Amino acid sequence: MDYDDGVKNRLKRIDGQIKGILAMMEQGKDCRDIVTQLSAARSAINRTMGLIVSKNLEHCVRESVEKGESTEHLVKEAVELLIKSR
Repeated sequence: MDYDDGVKNRLKRIDGQIKGILAMMEQGKDCRDIVTQLSAARSAINRTMGLIVSKNLEHCVRESVEKGESTEHLVKEAVELLIKSR
């Protein structure tokens, strides 16, 4: 599957967040501030995973429909992926 620039840009922003958190740690910033930023990074990662799974699911469902195949297993697999990632 091809990943569009939007998804890649999300990951680049997350990378920047993580680097910022490391800088905060090196500066001895307050624990609460660091945990807040870690939570924001985790949330961004979760949203990115959801986006990737949904785009991939859409792609796979279209292919299966074109071939006349069932799509039920694809939806179950996507849901399992999301559940496992939590």
